[in-house]
Amino acid sequence: MLAQCLESLARQTLPAEAFEVLVIDNGSTDHTPDVTRRYAFSLQLTYASAPEPGLHVGRHEGLRQAKSDVLIFADDDIQADANWVEAVVQTFENPNVALVGGNNYPLFEVHPPEWLMHWWKKPVYKGRALDSLSILDFGEGIFEIDPGYVWGCNYSIRKGVLLKAGGFHPDGVPKESLRFRGDGETHVSDVVRTSGLRTIFNSRASVRHLVTQNRMTRTYFEQRAYVQGSPIPTRPSAATVA
Repeated sequence: MLAQCLESLARQTLPAEAFEVLVIDNGSTDHTPDVTRRYAFSLQLTYASAPEPGLHVGRHEGLRQAKSDVLIFADDDIQADANWVEAVVQTFENPNVALVGGNNYPLFEVHPPEWLMHWWKKPVYKGRALDSLSILDFGEGIFEIDPGYVWGCNYSIRKGVLLKAGGFHPDGVPKESLRFRGDGETHVSDVVRTSGLRTIFNSRASVRHLVTQNRMTRTYFEQRAYVQGSPIPTRPSAATVA
């Protein structure tokens, strides 16, 4: 997955020398360093280790090391559209913009079950969205949106705004400590909202987000809802749920 993500960054319309890429290894046990080295000559790439478990441990390490005022957070299971970085940079030319997002199109590993497609096709806000899988499709264009619809796999923010918010609340904790779980980028989005800063959707700043087979199960949705303290979507019928 990481190789595909880095390959999409190496094919951006913005020249590679115009942006830096930080790969934060959050305690992996596979070949992350080797994969990263393969792109050392095609990207301005820095590899850093943040071994303590936790998604936002890794994101905060990236925050500390980043040289730019504009930060683009992504997960290793996304593939960015060719215009992604360029579109984000252009959107931030407006000094009142604090947060930028785009479409997170689903990249299904296998054909999704009927009940999942029922949820995905249900109208939400300006299009359709399924936050349990971080997939979203608001169509084409550039317009203002609520910051709650900019999610971590495609989350671009001014560094100063993130620092002012105190960073992300922790959310990568073991099951036995779930009661201490934070709300991650939700907290930062709340700060953007209450500060009166602008959040912009730009369809050119879009990615494709991998939806693995194990996430397309009833068990995954129930566990995700439990962790977040939220209801799962209403099922079309009990008989169609795998």
